[in-house]
Amino acid sequence: YPSGNLAIIITQARDQLICIVQEDEVKTAKIRALFQSDGRSTCYYPTGDEWINLSIQGGQYLDQAGNRVRRWMWPNLSPGPQVPLSPIFISLNRHVGVRILAQDKIFVSFLAMGRQAKFNMGTKVQVSTGSLLPPPGRLGEDELLLLAFRVRILQLFDRMRGCLNFPSSEQWNKMQPPMYLMTQAVKILELCMAADISDELRSSIKAIVNA
Repeated sequence: YPSGNLAIIITQARDQLICIVQEDEVKTAKIRALFQSDGRSTCYYPTGDEWINLSIQGGQYLDQAGNRVRRWMWPNLSPGPQVPLSPIFISLNRHVGVRILAQDKIFVSFLAMGRQAKFNMGTKVQVSTGSLLPPPGRLGEDELLLLAFRVRILQLFDRMRGCLNFPSSEQWNKMQPPMYLMTQAVKILELCMAADISDELRSSIKAIVNA
């Protein structure tokens, strides 16, 4: 960003690429979007609530109250009539926008100081009807809380290491958490959206991993 804060991170985790869009913040920047080369992606409102969720089968668009506004399937991935995808454009903030045109045309645009960078985070994942397995069993409340506290404890240990490495400086407080912790935090939030839990518990888990 013009402020000097990191806006977009593109990294490789095992056999896939991951693109993370962060908010323009100095300390512990919130994750605004995460795109994976296996076809899964999620965009978040500034509050941390899920905005858009994409999978290899299709996607859904939610309002800030968590109500589904739109839902679609990618072509040739489901039998019977299909709901076509109308182009979607959202602004994550004043510098970063996301445009969804098709499964292989998902663009992240960054605009600042008169210059623009555009990344195509779409992918053409071929899935046969026979390989569409039912979703795995959903985690319960206790399991989700344990996962959230585990990530929070690892985050605190990472901050302690930073404090030990820079004992006479506040530089450690500006350091970003490791990539694997950021990815785990996002995945826990995704599990919360799919789980049958109360809004109060969902908010508590979000507060734990985003603290």
